[in-house]
Amino acid sequence: MEGKRAKCRIATLLFLTIYITISALYSLIKPPHESSSSDSSSSSSSHGGCIMTYMYPTYIPISFSPSSITIPQTLLTTNNASSSVLKAKYKLFLYHEGWRKIDFDEHLKKINGVPLLFVPGNGGSYKQVRSLAAESDRAFQGGPLEQKFYREASFTPDGGGDTDEYSFKVPNQYSRRLDWFAVDLEDEHSAMDGQILEEQTEYVVYAIHRILDLYKESRDVRSKEGAETTTSLPRSVILVGHSMGGFVARAAIVHPHLRQAVVETVLTLSSPHQSPPLALQPSLGQYYYLVNQEWRKGYEVELTHTGHQLSDPKLSHIVVVSISGGIRDYQVRSKLESLDGIVPASHRLVIGSTGMRNVWLSMEHQTILWCNQLVVQVSHTLLSLVNPESGQPFPSSKKRLAAFTQMLRSEIPLSFDSQVKSSKISTQVPFKDENDAADGFSPCPRSVYWSKDGLERDLYIEGTTVTVLAMDGRRRWLDIQKSGSDGKNYFIFVTNLAPCSGVRIHLWPEKSKMTSDISPSNRVLEVTSKMVEIPAGPVPMQMEPGSQTEQPPPSAVFQLGPNDMQGFRFLTISVAPRPTVSGRPPPAASMAVGQFYNPEDGKRNFSPGSLLSSIYAQQEILLKEDHPLVLNLSFSISLGLLPVTVSLRTTGCGIKRSGLPVEEAGDVEHSRLCKLRCFPPVAIAWDSTSGLHIIPNLHSETIVVDSSPAFSDSTQESDQTTVLLLVDPHCSFKIDAAVSVTAFAGRFLLLYFSKIIGFSIAVIFFALMRQARAWELDLPLPSLLASVEMNLRMPLSFLLFAVVPIAVSLFSSMLTSQPFPPLISFFSISILCYGFANGLVIILILASHSIIYVAANVHAFIKIRWQVMEESFQFTFYHRFLNRFSSLFSFQAVRMVQGNPAVTASLISIMLVCFVHPALGLLIPLLSHALCCHTALCSYLTASIRSHAREKKFFDSKTKVDERSEQSNFRSNSGFDPLLPLEENPNSPNSSRSYGDTQIETFNHRHGLLILNLLAALMFVPSLVAWFQRIGVGQRLPWFLDSALCVGVILHGLCGSKPEYNFLSFPFLRIQGQQVGLSFVYLLSGYYCYLSGLALAPYRAFYAMAFVGVISTASRILERKYREKGEAYFSASRKHFHRH
Repeated sequence: MEGKRAKCRIATLLFLTIYITISALYSLIKPPHESSSSDSSSSSSSHGGCIMTYMYPTYIPISFSPSSITIPQTLLTTNNASSSVLKAKYKLFLYHEGWRKIDFDEHLKKINGVPLLFVPGNGGSYKQVRSLAAESDRAFQGGPLEQKFYREASFTPDGGGDTDEYSFKVPNQYSRRLDWFAVDLEDEHSAMDGQILEEQTEYVVYAIHRILDLYKESRDVRSKEGAETTTSLPRSVILVGHSMGGFVARAAIVHPHLRQAVVETVLTLSSPHQSPPLALQPSLGQYYYLVNQEWRKGYEVELTHTGHQLSDPKLSHIVVVSISGGIRDYQVRSKLESLDGIVPASHRLVIGSTGMRNVWLSMEHQTILWCNQLVVQVSHTLLSLVNPESGQPFPSSKKRLAAFTQMLRSEIPLSFDSQVKSSKISTQVPFKDENDAADGFSPCPRSVYWSKDGLERDLYIEGTTVTVLAMDGRRRWLDIQKSGSDGKNYFIFVTNLAPCSGVRIHLWPEKSKMTSDISPSNRVLEVTSKMVEIPAGPVPMQMEPGSQTEQPPPSAVFQLGPNDMQGFRFLTISVAPRPTVSGRPPPAASMAVGQFYNPEDGKRNFSPGSLLSSIYAQQEILLKEDHPLVLNLSFSISLGLLPVTVSLRTTGCGIKRSGLPVEEAGDVEHSRLCKLRCFPPVAIAWDSTSGLHIIPNLHSETIVVDSSPAFSDSTQESDQTTVLLLVDPHCSFKIDAAVSVTAFAGRFLLLYFSKIIGFSIAVIFFALMRQARAWELDLPLPSLLASVEMNLRMPLSFLLFAVVPIAVSLFSSMLTSQPFPPLISFFSISILCYGFANGLVIILILASHSIIYVAANVHAFIKIRWQVMEESFQFTFYHRFLNRFSSLFSFQAVRMVQGNPAVTASLISIMLVCFVHPALGLLIPLLSHALCCHTALCSYLTASIRSHAREKKFFDSKTKVDERSEQSNFRSNSGFDPLLPLEENPNSPNSSRSYGDTQIETFNHRHGLLILNLLAALMFVPSLVAWFQRIGVGQRLPWFLDSALCVGVILHGLCGSKPEYNFLSFPFLRIQGQQVGLSFVYLLSGYYCYLSGLALAPYRAFYAMAFVGVISTASRILERKYREKGEAYFSASRKHFHRH
């Protein structure tokens, strides 16, 4: 590699790669930023605010009777052995909550609840069920959660109004408890090997059958003993899976051995559904594809030739709910947890923990199992699925999905447009009253009325902003026509007062003290039910009764649009007096702020240029007093890719004098005094992938959403993020926004790791293509590093290898009618990933080259010293010993192995790949390539040292004109290096240089095969780790797909061991009269790997490797065949090729 430009290009790429990698590691390893509060425990703050769940667990083993497994008769012969092995390896347990010891047999006789089966994930334990099971038991005993009068979410497939088919009401008392079962899968790493997934799926099917049979056996025993057996037997089992256990649960549903309709509900926690988190093993990716394909077919409607429906889809009765952990879950991203394209919208619910009711937290991958806020909400949701009349889960899938939606999803709309452009949104409240809802709004129930008809001391607000600082029992009137003029036709209201019991909001057609004074045709409409709950930060403590405290954070948001207020003149806000009717003490500080505003006044757009420039200089927004309460920040680049640190600092709050000394007044006025007047800011972010993110008490926070921008299947909405800031209009603020580089690096590696792996293999193929093309054109074979650098040159090489595959991907998306990704972000990120992949490959090249170079130098030095000392008298004994030892190589078997080392190594590799594990089989050709590189480089260094020595001695002999000395030197050095050709004149410097060039070409060629084989072996390392864990536990043979593809990789290394064998051309394939060689095959393979990386399926690169191996093997066979016939069918000669 020559030239300063090339070196600068490589150095720049290395610097960026190392910088991004170090920044990403720092972002992922450093502890997350937590807002400290006096009332939050250290344990909860260290896990994102999650509270630990405590329990008294007991695990009851469930035995498998011979009759518990029902398999079709045609499958008995093939499945008896595997089922017995699985039943011996895995186990099934029933959870019991309580500290007292129980008799297991007696307890099993009395089970009559609703069965649930917990499936642990990758490396998970069956004991992880304890948090869910313990809270379910407490929820059953304590009853449903306290009903609030906030707006509740409802579900319809088209997003329309409510219907009876989707209506759901939370029961007043739970009718049946939940019986939690769990499978013990031996803590196996199911995310690393497809065979483990298949075996776990089979056992889960057996466990489902065993659970249902257990209830029947228990009922029969009670019937024989004369006990009461009035309860009905369960018809189905609810599956709950964590991580890979969620996918195993879905795989069990489409398993051919599963009985019909024994599973109707699946709940997954942080489970990857679209593809495995590490999509490196071909069999793992293939198993995912097959399972998801069966799910797609399961919801297809079969029609006759006349268009009539034959029957309901196979999976029409199944509902799937996927709960993601959000931005803190580094192991499984929200995009993988989506069910798009697998389960139709009418049978699925995908929600993030940040948008769940009573949760509002992002959590780590394991934390989601014990986070008390989430576990309690999920437990009550599962108990609500039980029909009080039958004691079984609702048979209607729509009813079950409505229950999940109402119990889990936040009332806040999932997009900003639906929040702003409100138009008489249909709401549903958890109570029924004699007063029917009007215009989609439900009044507060009479049980919480704190006044009969009117309130005393009404206040009339003249401006656009209304403020409540105490529960004063007053009603505030706002004139919609006056306050809503000048385009301010939207009204927003934030408060910490509870709806109905703390505050009520009405729309009046005219002003009146009592509703009875208004004609029936112009009735007063109560819209309190439109108030939605948001998470509130820590509430300030009251130091003493009656003392003034800081403004509390808002806990509810209320909004009305022009369509909601159409036909009404006045809006009233009625605040309850102290104390409330419920008898509970009022909050230490009461707060409510409402405002008529124009959404256009609060819009702020951050362009890509401003976001990128904020890396060096922060973007500032100054808000003066009386600013809009709602500030809409639109980021043109998704915050899931480019996280932004937003800081809000109060610059004033209307207080001119604080009464304190000048040296103290500044800080106090801007901190303590302003906190007494203005509520803490709140950020509400929406994302099309991960949903809702709410950040209370926002002062300085890095806002990140777990989105999926710049993928081939990304939608246009994923390219940007909208953040809604709720800021008190009584205070002025300075808002700083800057891109966090470390957070960007961490998100970059997390999101695009699979894409980078696919691109890295493509880079190797492109480099091999460059070497093959040089051989075909009879040019010097470039090194692997030089080949990578040449492929980065602008413009032709870069366009050919980096831009053309992206264009092909976009063109295929257009042909297949798939969603067109955001063009600019998709192109930019793909190019960045390609550059990063080149940097990783360059690091591998330099590292491997350095190791081999050091080893070769040491070897060459020892070899030369040994040969010099070999002629001394002291080494005569060792000479004889070596001669005796060399006689062992005279045996025929040893001579066969010695004569065909590559074939022998390949045969051993193929046996290991087919009968042990692919990673172990790929290790042998990897060592073979490394040894060949070492030998070639060692020979080159030895030849260089000898050439230098001969040049020096040749010069000395010429000056001394000593012919005898020169001949003596020639005789003593004639056996200096057995690798050198004896036919060439060893005294000629040109001969040694020619031999060295040949060795360097051999090294360059085998170095490329070494890096390619290294990447292939590394992709099987996770599977190898899982294989070592299962040693001695009845392992099966490797999957045929993995073995076949790895055999192709081995054949490529075998048939391409020498340049003259690997670079052959095919005269029967001609493009414009020129022969097509293996360089074209490498180019196609590189394109295929590039497209596989764009599709986030790097395991498909093995198909390209196997394809090249098959082509190389076929070329080698045909070349030998036609050589024996004496026909020159292939052109493989080079003018500057040297024998060695």
